[in-house]
Amino acid sequence: MDLIEHRLDGIDAYVAYFSARPLPVLKHTVRELEHLRAEEDSVSARRLAAVVLGDPLMAMRVITFLEERRRQSQNHDITTIDRAIMMMGVSPFFQAFSELPVVEDQLAGHPRALLGLLKVINRARRAAHFARDWAIARHDLDVEEITLGALLREAAEILCWSFAPALALEVQTAQIADRSLRSTLAQEAVFGCSAVEIQQRLIFTWRLPELLLNLIDESHGDNPRVRNIMLAGALARHSERGWDDPALPDDFDAVCRLLHIGIEPLLKRLGVPPEFAIRYLSEPDGPETAAMPTGNP
Repeated sequence: MDLIEHRLDGIDAYVAYFSARPLPVLKHTVRELEHLRAEEDSVSARRLAAVVLGDPLMAMRVITFLEERRRQSQNHDITTIDRAIMMMGVSPFFQAFSELPVVEDQLAGHPRALLGLLKVINRARRAAHFARDWAIARHDLDVEEITLGALLREAAEILCWSFAPALALEVQTAQIADRSLRSTLAQEAVFGCSAVEIQQRLIFTWRLPELLLNLIDESHGDNPRVRNIMLAGALARHSERGWDDPALPDDFDAVCRLLHIGIEPLLKRLGVPPEFAIRYLSEPDGPETAAMPTGNP
């Protein structure tokens, strides 16, 4: 596999590169699918979807595969993994997704980049977990759409780690040297464009559901569904090294407003350890004082 070693000439060049190569998946995903293949006659679409949703790369493969082969008569988007698998059928799913390339093999010569990739994937999983829980609490009309949107919110960054490990490490190094450096600025300096810009173009090029683009578009932040995903991503990022990040109080405040609950039930819902929770509960001007708005979301 030829990986990107130097900056390409613009967003379209990155999109063309990613579009011309098969997406690798996690080794764990391959193992799980092989295990389920042995039970093909009894395995359900929901069970398969749970495996897919554990791996953002596999989720991208499933959605792009379906869009490439969608019938002309299909006039609606498939926006969840379980519906995608039900539409394909279990046996055709296994036929389509056999002998998958493995990202651990692809990055075998770049162990630091592999660690960086796994970190982003874990963050995406964490964001999807938060977003799903909050969507259930909000009685969202389609929790699975929210879950997928949160999982794929950082899809382009995952692709950059997978196919441009040296450049992704440059971005990481720059941010370690300057903790105030925003990801977008660091990516633009190294890649010549941001991961968000690449992702927006990929969604159009790969003809992915428009809903997915809208759900991860922060300009639609007034929409509670979009805000759900944005806040889940922010909380996953700020809490990945522990529950003492200085940005967390603002995150908690925003989530309290989204869910219309106080800080104490939110911290319990998130599973924040008591030694950290006590800090936020004892703050006189903490999120709880502004967490109970009136009216509908």
